[in-house]
Amino acid sequence: MTGVITRLPTRDRVIALTFDACGGPHGSGYDQALIDNLRENGIPATLFLNSRWIDANPRVCRDLAAEPLFEIANHGTVHRPLSVSGRSAYGISGTHDAGEVFDEIAVNRDRIQALVGRPPRFFRAGTAHCDNVATAIVADLGEHVVNFDVNGDAGATFSAGQVTRAALTARPGSIVIAHLNHPEGGTAQGFAKALPQLAAAGYRFVRLSDQIRAAQ
Repeated sequence: MTGVITRLPTRDRVIALTFDACGGPHGSGYDQALIDNLRENGIPATLFLNSRWIDANPRVCRDLAAEPLFEIANHGTVHRPLSVSGRSAYGISGTHDAGEVFDEIAVNRDRIQALVGRPPRFFRAGTAHCDNVATAIVADLGEHVVNFDVNGDAGATFSAGQVTRAALTARPGSIVIAHLNHPEGGTAQGFAKALPQLAAAGYRFVRLSDQIRAAQ
């Protein structure tokens, strides 16, 4: 869809790792092992945080916001698919009109600006669904919709082995999606195995803003 970024604009051997934190009753955990591995190996990433997750993890959010390896991006206010017709995705009801779209973007944008001192550049809707009108509204509000071309953990449902195999399908310019809010899943262990293999194959890892700024 026009206006939605699914890959980096490059043929270089770079990969953008993006990790969602969705929040809510079953999604407010924190995968510290995943984050510790990124830090210990100097691997940058873009973290898409939802308001509910920020509320549940204030100390962790301040810590992540202060980490130069990471940039903080907008994953919405209550993790709803972004639509002007209420279209659902994965059983989650979407926003119903432009006003609800605005609230889903702007309320969490303000939270992130308060957290990091500047507004986020990138937005990913709940379930990564965003229709064409909602995408235009995101752009009008100064953010870019980012989806992905590699599904790294299938909503944190993959085993460690499945995560590793998925991550190793990344190609030059890939944007990989996974989750940092389910420490009980296989995400941390799977990436711990995949990332050294990708690095050995000549890939380097970037934050979205680093690569996209370089391409503009």
